This record gives sequence, C-alpha cells and structure tokens, in this order.
Amino acid sequence: MPFLTLSHVTTYTYKQPVSFGEHRIMVRPRESFDQHLLEATLTIDPEPSDVRWLQDVFGNAVAIATFTRHGSRLTIDSKVRVQHEPGDVQHVDIEEYARSYPFTYSSEEMPDLLRSIERQHLDPQREIDTWARRFLNLEGATDTLAMLTAMTTAIRREFTYVPRAEKGTQTPIETLRRRKGTCRDYAMLMIEAVRALGFAARFVSGYVYSPGGGRDSRKGGGNTHAWVRVYLPGSGWVEFDPTNGIVGSEGLIRVAIARDIYQAVPISGTYEGFPGSFLDMEVTVDITVDPPVPSHSPLTTASPVENREPIRC
Repeated sequence: MPFLTLSHVTTYTYKQPVSFGEHRIMVRPRESFDQHLLEATLTIDPEPSDVRWLQDVFGNAVAIATFTRHGSRLTIDSKVRVQHEPGDVQHVDIEEYARSYPFTYSSEEMPDLLRSIERQHLDPQREIDTWARRFLNLEGATDTLAMLTAMTTAIRREFTYVPRAEKGTQTPIETLRRRKGTCRDYAMLMIEAVRALGFAARFVSGYVYSPGGGRDSRKGGGNTHAWVRVYLPGSGWVEFDPTNGIVGSEGLIRVAIARDIYQAVPISGTYEGFPGSFLDMEVTVDITVDPPVPSHSPLTTASPVENREPIRC
C-alpha cells in the first residue's frame, strides 16, 4: 500500500512578456478504488485571474485557468499525495464466456463500448491487423488475458524506446515500421491492435514509478507516461503498459482516460506575443515513495487536508 508524493512542474519561457490565453490543465490524479487522492495543490505563476474546475466526458478533473497578467515565464506546479493500492494481476477475473478469444461483448455493454472499439487510424494494407493476429492461437482457443499480455511484452521486447520531447505522436503504422517510439506511440499502437481484434480500448495518461522506490528501473519516469486500458468482462478496464511490459496498475498512477490521445493532453493553452517569443518548455516529474512501515509498527493512514492557496483543487 504505497504512499506517494508527486511533483509535476511545467515551465514555459519567452523572450519578452506575452499575454496568456485560456489554459486547460489535466494533472490531478483520478480517485478510484485502487488510488486515493489525499492532498492536491495546484500553483500557477503568474497567478490566474480565475480558475474553474470541471469533469470532462470521461470523468477526468480539468482546471481551466484564465489570465489578465503578462509575463515572460509561466509555471504550473502540481503537488499531490496519493495512496496507491494496485490489485494483483493474478486476480483478474474474466467472465467465463470471455476467457477465450474470440468473444462478443454483452448487449448491455456494447452500446457504451462502441466508440472505444472503433479504429482511429487508417490501415489500408492491414499491417496492424496482421501484426495483431500473430498473437492468436491458430490451432485452437486463444486465452484472452495471455494474448493481451503477450502483445504487451512483445512491444517492450521487440521495440526500442526512444524519448521524444517534440509534440505529436507517430501513427501506429509508423511505430510498427520503425520499431521504435515513445510511450505514447506504443500506447496508440497497442490500442489500434486490440481494436483490430474487436476489443474496447482507451488511452491513459498519468505517471509511472518503481514500487521499490528506484528511479531508473522503469521507462517513462521523470515525465508524464502513457499506457492502455482494455475492457474485459468481469474485471472491467484492465491496465496494460507496453513500454514496461506491465499488466495491471502496479506502479501506474492514472490522471486522464480518453478514447484518443488528443483528449488527454496534460496541459494546453495559448499565448499572444511577438513572433518567435517562445523559448522553451521544461517538464519535471518527481515521485517519492514512502518507505514501508515496519510490520511491528501500527499502520496509520494520512487524512485528507484542505488544499492550500493560491488555488484550491
């Protein structure tokens, strides 16, 4: 039951003062049965004239900040404390009818899953389809969870992880052909691959950490991370991280869930200034895992505290 302290700081710098337009900020972790938000503070400099919170169509917490002040620097600093209780992947309990592939979602669930099954990228040569079908057992029934696990670990094993600071995502076909990419590229490839097989899948943006407290054992740390959720009857949405070969939510903190990557951008906004004003964007994510409590010591649970100014989350 790790307790985490998470700091996510994004800083934009400019050659001279600019005016800031509306900014949409999605960095607050989601509350769920396996992750509990204990504290959350969002600090923005220069201070916005107004900040309002909303839940988007997927239930993600979004802060909308508007500004009247100018500045040559914009800093968005999110600090949270989370209690994380990831479930054991061995306890993924899939309904009997869905344990072997292929299967069809129930008539009650299908209407709500359809948009998450629809393909989002063109595949005229059926390259993604062909690659996805390599994980099927052609001589008999295919174990659903084993097949999805094999796809997850194959991406981690066969592709080269290359961090990329530039905006944008490779198309799934580009990632498949190049055999390299970032966590977001891998996530979009796997989403399209499982959708090609008829599964409902969603994009997840959040953070990755090493449960043991190490800093370098998992790829994607020090920044926001991306992975996949696949809907499995009986267990609901199950996490698959193809960058690290993780099945389940151990070491993964969800912030945003969406049908497509463009719906889960952590921070987006506009500014007005002279051409070429923008200099740089720097992102720092630091996660500290509390040391385990000795077995002879009583376990205490941190209580939620009131969020501090200048912005209440």
